[in-house]
This record gives sequence, structure tokens and C-alpha cells, in this order.
Amino acid sequence: MIRIAIVEDEELYIGKLEQYLKQYQEEKGEQFELTVYRDGDEITSGYKAQFDIILMDIQMKFMDGMSAAEEIRRQDSQVIIFFITNMSQYAIRGYEVDALDYILKPVTYFIFSQKLNKAVERIKSRKTCFVTISLKGGFRKMDVNEIYYVESQSHTLNYHTQREIFTCRGNMKETENLLAPRGFFRINKGYLVNMKYVDTILEGNCRINGESLPVARARRKLFMDALAAYISEVMK
Repeated sequence: MIRIAIVEDEELYIGKLEQYLKQYQEEKGEQFELTVYRDGDEITSGYKAQFDIILMDIQMKFMDGMSAAEEIRRQDSQVIIFFITNMSQYAIRGYEVDALDYILKPVTYFIFSQKLNKAVERIKSRKTCFVTISLKGGFRKMDVNEIYYVESQSHTLNYHTQREIFTCRGNMKETENLLAPRGFFRINKGYLVNMKYVDTILEGNCRINGESLPVARARRKLFMDALAAYISEVMK
């Protein structure tokens, strides 16, 4: 199921895009879950990184598509954005927010389906897994491959990533259940590590990205076995 949002303030084009998406599903055998917003402020309000593709009109009454895309990109680096516009000079600015492409009005089904093919292929080629964490004032969609480790402090979780540390409220046990199948191992009560980034294990500590994290004595053998199994799987 591919989740698609239409952000468009013209009823004519909402209907046309819905028609084109229905036709595409029938021709390609895809399944879409569709949500319609009639202005940029509607999709950005309470955005939770819940879409795979966003079809975004640029010129809208309250919040234009470019501003909406900038707001969305602060929380979601993975969603595929298409701009729909009747002015190509606006569409070029879409690359500033990493838009995949733009579609010029009037939209024809042939052009639309060709552009959508590119997005669907990109989604299917992804082998990554994402987690969505709640942050102050919003949410963030995060590729688990960017996470070095998760640190628990009381009821707060610190996600140490390649870019920065993200802090949110959370439960370590629930996070462990989510990430363990993705190559993470809980080395002690307070640390859940991504085995992809374990450099060394020495004197009861594992080293990740230049940091030494303590491995609980009771979990050392389990950790070594899990790490060996992980490396064996990666090397296949």
C-alpha cells in the first residue's frame, strides 16, 4: 500500500488527479491510500511523516506549496514530493526542497503516469526501514541505518544518529521490540546499539563512533553471539 497525499485547492484538479490515480491502480495493479488537503497549512498541521508521495500544488491561498514542502522536509527527509504548477519557473525551485519532479498544468494522464512510475519504482527499491519519533512541536521520520544507538534516561530516549542527537519521550522496551529485528541489540539497561556500527568489543565495552558503551556482564555472551550472527548474515 502506497500512501499518497494530494495538496490542491482547485476542485477540478483534485478530481483529475483522483481519476488518474484510480486509472494507474487499475493498469499497474498498485494499491494507493489517498488523502486530500486543500491548502498547504492543512497538511503541515499535525504532520506525522505518514505519506510516501505528496502531489503538491505550488500556488495556494493560505500556505503555498513551497512553504509547505519546506516545513515537511524539516520532519520528513524521505517522502517523495511532486510539484504541480502552471508556471515552470516556480517548479524549478522545487529542487531546493529535494522534490523528485514537477508536473505542468494542464496535467495529462500520459505525463502523470510516467512521473508516477519513477516515484513508485523508487519506493519499491528502498530496502531501508524507518521509525517515526515524537519531538517537541512535531515528529521526525528517521532511517534506522542512521542510528548509532539509543540511550535511555528515565522516560527519555536519546537517538544518537549520524547527524545529531534527537531526544523524545519513549519506552526502551517498545523501542527494543521495534529495532531488534533490524540489527539492534540491547547491551544493558540503558543502551540499544546498532550492530552495524560496532567497531570493537574490549574489556566489557563496545565502541561505536568513537564512544565506549558498557556491556552488561550478563549480556556479553548473548551480545557476542548476536554480533557474530549479524556479521555472518551481512557477509552472505
